[in-house]
Amino acid sequence: MLKLSGRKKSNSLFHELNKNKALFIMLIPVLTVLIINNYLPMFGVILAFKDFKMSSGNFITSLFSSEWVGFKNFEFFLNTSYGFSVTRNTILFNGLFIILTLVTAVPSAIMLNEIRNSKLAKFYQTAMFLPQFMSWVVVSFLAFAFFSIDAGFINKYIVEPLGFEAIAWYSEPKYWLYILPLVTIWKTLGFNTIIYFAGISSIDTELYEAAVIDGANKWKQAINITVPLLTPLMIILTLLSIGRIFFADFGLFFQVTQNSGALYPVTLVIDTYVFNALRVMGDPSMSTAVGLYQAFVGLVLVLGANLIVKKINKDHVLF
Repeated sequence: MLKLSGRKKSNSLFHELNKNKALFIMLIPVLTVLIINNYLPMFGVILAFKDFKMSSGNFITSLFSSEWVGFKNFEFFLNTSYGFSVTRNTILFNGLFIILTLVTAVPSAIMLNEIRNSKLAKFYQTAMFLPQFMSWVVVSFLAFAFFSIDAGFINKYIVEPLGFEAIAWYSEPKYWLYILPLVTIWKTLGFNTIIYFAGISSIDTELYEAAVIDGANKWKQAINITVPLLTPLMIILTLLSIGRIFFADFGLFFQVTQNSGALYPVTLVIDTYVFNALRVMGDPSMSTAVGLYQAFVGLVLVLGANLIVKKINKDHVLF
């Protein structure tokens, strides 16, 4: 039976290849780029398990001649005083960003959909989308213009006129628990709103017309039609975000905070830690170990979240 089953599958695969020959040929360039760009570099993860020393030869020769050290590079990271705080900051900030994205982008998309003046709607879309195109370097200068202790807008025009002493924003970690989420929402709200707005545009308008006939106001239409039909899109985007929950935005945490050492207790995340470690210590093995740890935990989280969604509703799973 097993032999018959295996032969049947083999025949089925051959039949599929023969049937869609043109499509599979078109797929070859994409697979080639994917393998070269995404999979061949993964060979470098063995750096995480070696004490890499650059010898007189080339990189490959040095890699193979370096000593195997097992999980010592991982232990070094997890046993440092930064191991716990870096992991905590990365997960908590990204978790907060995921929640804030949902609670701001979905209502914004619903309100944008209610604007009947097309010119006004386009103006709002452009105004909301504009910050997305700004680099984090530009955003960091804008933030500095607001939070500089000497000439910052907040100190000069709000804090000091009220009779308080100027606040050293770049030396007080507690303020950045609020500043970083605000900056993130300001920059990404337009992009996320457009995605949900596109989802709302695909909803059948007859559903809203039937709801109006039944006497449903805008609030009831949003709660009973828009939000339930947007739920699959919200789940998929949330699952994708959870998969990246261990990958903090380097520009946000490095540029906007000016990489201030006084803010490290709340702003140091895995990406900035790896960069600083590589820059200061010049140890590629430890940096690779932290990056591999980051990818592995991200994979576990997205598989776990997908499993939970599968238990609740199989139709909304990512895979």
